[in-house]
Amino acid sequence: MEQHTLSASPVAAPEQTSAGPRLAGDLAIWFFILAELLAFGVFFAAYAFTRANNIELFDAEQAALNRNAGALNTILLLTASYFVVRAVQAAEHRLSQSCARWLLAAIACGGGFLVVKMFEYAAAFEHNISLSSSPFHMFYLSLTFFHFMHVILGMVILVAMWNGARAGRYGPGDMNGLETGAAYWHMVDLVWLILFPLVYVIH
Repeated sequence: MEQHTLSASPVAAPEQTSAGPRLAGDLAIWFFILAELLAFGVFFAAYAFTRANNIELFDAEQAALNRNAGALNTILLLTASYFVVRAVQAAEHRLSQSCARWLLAAIACGGGFLVVKMFEYAAAFEHNISLSSSPFHMFYLSLTFFHFMHVILGMVILVAMWNGARAGRYGPGDMNGLETGAAYWHMVDLVWLILFPLVYVIH
């Protein structure tokens, strides 16, 4: 009687790579993000408290802001975050060049945000608006500039990620750097989604 030996098939059973949900990126970036959100939260609370005691002043000066510019910047940041998500997805499928292209598109959107904000600041300075002009202008300039600096840092991170993607540095099992940068960028986007309606819209 002919005997057959059983051999293990390479596709017999899927490999289990994770025991459960995994926190994307370095743990350190999440502590940093929480600290940054706390700092913005304190800023937002101080704004809300001061506004409650100066409602007419805040309403009048808020109405003079360029909401169209603020809305455009909201679209730019949301679009940039979408592009970053697509970049991460591309890297997960070993599509390094596609990942790089998505990141380059995100960088372009981030640059557009900075340009729009600089035009806003230029218009404000032409009208002699400064930190000492009024409580509203103090919060408007300090909050938006604090966020502006975070966007610049986010852009630096995106450029580093873009260079890494072009070099084929990211892929399944080696996503930590890309996910860490993506988490920071999404934090920058989230803060703007709170800042824009709070400072530009809500009365």
